[in-house]
Amino acid sequence: MVTFIAGLLILLFGYIFYSKYTESQFCISDKSTPAVKINDGVDFVPLSEKKNMLIHLLNIAGLGPLLGAIQGILFGPIAFILIPVGCVLMGGVHDYFSGMLSIRNDGAQITELIKKYLGKTPYKIFIVIVSIMLLILTSVFIYTAGDLIAGKFFAQTDFSLNNHIILWIYAIIAIYFLSAPLFPIDKIIGKFYPLFGFLLLIGTSLVFAGFITKGLTIQNIDFHRLNTHPDGLPLLPMFFITVSCGLLSGFHSTQSTIISRTLISEKSGKKIFYGMMCIESLITMIWAAGAMHVYYHNLVPENLIGTVNVLNIISETFVAPALSFIVTIAIVILPITSGDTAFRGLRMIIAESLNLNQIKISNRLKIVIPSFAIIVAILVWAKTNSNGFFLIWRYFNLVNQLIAIPTFLYASVYLYKNGKNYLITLLPGLFYIFITSFFIFNSGIGFNINYKLSEWLAILTVVISIIAIITLKPKQKTE
Repeated sequence: MVTFIAGLLILLFGYIFYSKYTESQFCISDKSTPAVKINDGVDFVPLSEKKNMLIHLLNIAGLGPLLGAIQGILFGPIAFILIPVGCVLMGGVHDYFSGMLSIRNDGAQITELIKKYLGKTPYKIFIVIVSIMLLILTSVFIYTAGDLIAGKFFAQTDFSLNNHIILWIYAIIAIYFLSAPLFPIDKIIGKFYPLFGFLLLIGTSLVFAGFITKGLTIQNIDFHRLNTHPDGLPLLPMFFITVSCGLLSGFHSTQSTIISRTLISEKSGKKIFYGMMCIESLITMIWAAGAMHVYYHNLVPENLIGTVNVLNIISETFVAPALSFIVTIAIVILPITSGDTAFRGLRMIIAESLNLNQIKISNRLKIVIPSFAIIVAILVWAKTNSNGFFLIWRYFNLVNQLIAIPTFLYASVYLYKNGKNYLITLLPGLFYIFITSFFIFNSGIGFNINYKLSEWLAILTVVISIIAIITLKPKQKTE
């Protein structure tokens, strides 16, 4: 329990002090935000600070922090330290600068920011990578939402496309996903997502309350054996790929830029971008503690360890039956809402790259319809292949962390040009160059090279990156 409490304190004091320092390096202004200046009634719409906080939390949360928690805690109590430290030094910083630099550039998406600060070549590479990630993520969230609804509310055990109930559930979710990105942000997201975000907080609070009333069994760090993963997965790089949401997630850079178009004041940035990342980290830690308890007491069948079913077992263990429906609704809502905003983010990125005005609904349809056809194809492939879901989830985890790198790098360029401490973004960027390249070299979905050689190749990749950064270092000039 001491390790868990220590992690909570790291998160609390990290937000109080490091978020303030991060904000000081950006230098917020009183200039009009894109929501006020542009206000097109579709994507650029002023929303209140409280609404933006809850919407952004819901957008970035999804099932990622929960799945990351129940899989990441298998590495042992070290997770209770790595998650908050990673959030404070990397995840919160990443989310803050991705959102604030978007505001400073009239609500520009991640790809346009890459083009401005890093150049056209990285832009061409990452517009493909980011688009693929959002297509995969939308497919994954339709998949998980459909199966969760079928299992929880219709008691289905056959989740194949041969089951007509599954087909109907998927069709209804698909229709929502297809139509939701067409609506102005204040019509569905602005009205209902704050409520859903509140439900997520209530559901997690009920689990935490259960720790107090029913007792919690969790271990402390054993410094002689930091990694206790039952399958022997190495802490580096696997932990940082597995626990993305809650620690650091590149996906957030596609969601911060959605909210950057609805903020009324830059002063809200610390609470919304950095603060909600810390809340997500807190949610991850609470579910990780619940997972450690049910694993320790052998309440999870071996074949279900690390799967979404663990969430239901945690809820049944710690939440009274009369209130468990709140947790169930929150869990089911998460993939639907995050999938919706992932698809919205894809529409906005493609529209910006094509310079296609989104005020006309016909222009939105030009992007949404062909994109959704690709999503359906990915979904059908995943449902008709026995290992399909796990394969696209692993690729998503890789790409998710990969796109965090350019965000750190363009933020470093901005800070360097303005004479600020660029190391707060450059060092996390270099660390994730190491993590992602290590994974690509070593993983079975990558080059499958032996562990030690992969580690040295990852170090070499970082050295080459440092040389390239020094060589291409921009001239220091305040914007």
